[in-house]
Amino acid sequence: MSTERTVAIGSGATHLGSEDMVLNIGPQHPATHGVLRLRIVLDGERITDVEPIIGYMHRGAEKLFEVRDYRQIIVLANRHDWLSAFASELGVVLAVERMTGIEPPVRAVWARMLLAELNRVLNHLMFLGSYPIELGAITPIFYAFRERETLQAVMEEVSGGRMHYMFNRVGGLKEDLPLGWLDRVRTAVDEVRRGMREIEDLIRGNEIFHARTRGIGVLTRDQAAEYGVSGPIARASGLDFDLRRDEPYLAYDELDVPVVTRTGGDCLARFECLIDQVHVSLDLAIACADRLSTLPPGPINVRTPKILKAPAGHTYAWTENPLGINGYYLVSRGEKTPWRMKLRSASFNNVQAIPELMRGSLLADMIAILGSMFFVVGDIDK
Repeated sequence: MSTERTVAIGSGATHLGSEDMVLNIGPQHPATHGVLRLRIVLDGERITDVEPIIGYMHRGAEKLFEVRDYRQIIVLANRHDWLSAFASELGVVLAVERMTGIEPPVRAVWARMLLAELNRVLNHLMFLGSYPIELGAITPIFYAFRERETLQAVMEEVSGGRMHYMFNRVGGLKEDLPLGWLDRVRTAVDEVRRGMREIEDLIRGNEIFHARTRGIGVLTRDQAAEYGVSGPIARASGLDFDLRRDEPYLAYDELDVPVVTRTGGDCLARFECLIDQVHVSLDLAIACADRLSTLPPGPINVRTPKILKAPAGHTYAWTENPLGINGYYLVSRGEKTPWRMKLRSASFNNVQAIPELMRGSLLADMIAILGSMFFVVGDIDK
């Protein structure tokens, strides 16, 4: 609690003074989205300073990469952001393939894109459901999880996993797509489209939701660029950048990738970017499924050596992960394990901007701002 003191002024008059209060939110607190700690300095109900304190979930993934071979590090790579497991696997295998000169078959390329977009929707649906519940709206999370289960069914059918898919391999994918699976993907996407309309009806025009988010936690375009913020959060501030369009990997250059942006930079803009991004990803998933249907039968992976060694050198691969840009800097000394694998995770950069958003805000808006940053704590701590 704040410390108050009464100061005598003149004859008999008093002035109520106060000292700043330091409030710890977390590291285990319903408002912190996981094991994150915020050290907040308050002047009354106004936030004057914020210090995000991270590292409580640090598992040393980058050091563990160095003692595992190129196939084994995929297990670690899909766990730091457990909502984007397939996309995180993908970045690692792209870096290794670039280093070794391995070219995956064309069917693997398009299947990877399809699965990556479905994974993106799964990630966004989690935040679309959980963010309103932090502001008092309970119903949307039930709709969001219903749609997630629809997509999880097809993801589980193809990979055997619900969270940690382990479906990417250096040179392609683990195995071919099941017979009739593409038709089931189209059916699932249609169901999710219908469900998204119900979610939007609950939230988009909701006066209470708008009152809690409009004009709150504004992140400017310049601030987003300076902090290295990326993904939907940066695009909500008007930073028009998406690797799928601007630095295409896989076969994204053969698709028309619409980039969803806003200019408000507030909590509402970030949430609306996420909603619109779901529709874009569903469209891209259908485009990939259609392309796969036209490809002739062929392999889904290439044969690789039993002991895979990357030549001495270094390379950098980056991908547009659901939460923003993930980068993978691989350094090899010609051995079966990487000498160094540096991971640039989206959540780490995004959470750095939190003090800029919260300073000067009311404590009551803290949860709305924090929730709108859409991060995974494991992706921060790695």
